Amino acid sequence: MIENRTVLAIIPARGGSKGVPRKNIRELCGKPLIAWSIEEAKKSKYIDQIIVSTDDEEIAAVARQWGADIPFMRPVELAQDHTPGIDPVLHALKMLPQYEYIVLLQPTSPLRSTDDIDACLEQCVEQKVDSCVSVTLTDKSPYWMYNLSENSSLIPVINTEKPILRRQDAPDVFVLNGAVYVARSTWLQQTGSFLQDKTIGYPMPKDRSIDIDTALDFLLVEILLHEKNKSGQEK
Repeated sequence: MIENRTVLAIIPARGGSKGVPRKNIRELCGKPLIAWSIEEAKKSKYIDQIIVSTDDEEIAAVARQWGADIPFMRPVELAQDHTPGIDPVLHALKMLPQYEYIVLLQPTSPLRSTDDIDACLEQCVEQKVDSCVSVTLTDKSPYWMYNLSENSSLIPVINTEKPILRRQDAPDVFVLNGAVYVARSTWLQQTGSFLQDKTIGYPMPKDRSIDIDTALDFLLVEILLHEKNKSGQEK
C-alpha cells in the first residue's frame, strides 16, 4: 500500500509474440525474461499483489514459479496481434476491482529497477495526479527530423524561428520507454488510457530503458547485464 491505498501490479505476457518466439519466457542471463520484472515487483515497498495476465499455460507456470499470481487466464480474444495493449489491463481491473492503483510492468523492460517502480508510483501519489509513466531522453531529437515533400524538399517536423544546429542548444525531448505505467484504477477505467493531458513523466536513464523487441535487443541486454555483473564482482 501507499498512503493506505492498495496497489496491483499487472505484467502482461501473451503467448503469441512474433518478433522473438516465446519471448516472455526466453532465458536472459539464467532467468526467463518475465522473471526479471516479477523479481523487481516483489521487492517493491508498495505493491500488494503481482499478477501475470496471460493466455498461455506455459507462461503461467513459469510466472507462478517466480512468485507471481495467475488468478485468471486471459481470454483468447484479448491475446491477438491486433489487441490494444490497454485491453488486458482493463480486463484485469474488472476481474480484480478492489485495487486503487495499478502499476503496469511490461516484461520486455528487464533493466527497470524496483526504485523506478516505487519512484514512479510515489510521484503519481505525491503530485496528486491520475497517472504517471516512465520516459527517457530520446536518442534522436525531433528538432533534426524532416518530412519530404513531393519534390523532396525538407520540411521540419518542428518549426523554429532559427534552425538549431548544435546538440547542446536543442531542448531535452523525452520518449516513452514502456517500463512503468501507473494510474488510479477508477480513472483508468473511465479514460481507457494511461496517457491523457495531465499525465506526468518519470524520467529514467537510457541504460535502464531498453525495451526488448528483437533478438538483437536480447543480445544487447545480455551484454549490459554481463558487464554489470562483472563490474560488481570487481568491486
